[in-house]
Amino acid sequence: MELPKRAGDSPIAIALVEGKKYAWCTCGLSENQPLCNGSHKGKGMSPKVFVAEKTETKYFCVCKQTKNGPFCDGSHK
Repeated sequence: MELPKRAGDSPIAIALVEGKKYAWCTCGLSENQPLCNGSHKGKGMSPKVFVAEKTETKYFCVCKQTKNGPFCDGSHK
């Protein structure tokens, strides 16, 4: 299987909480899209981990083609 796997065709809105740590799935295998559930283990990939700078809703990429990961940049179109 070639990774990353396209996990969807539309971004998913996530309500971020300031100071909370998030792990965005980069492999496309997580059943908890767009967030990581550990499915990448043994596949040579790892999630993009970050801390939310402020409380806000952001749109996360699930096509895995974004150049602005974890956020959608319209690459799915």
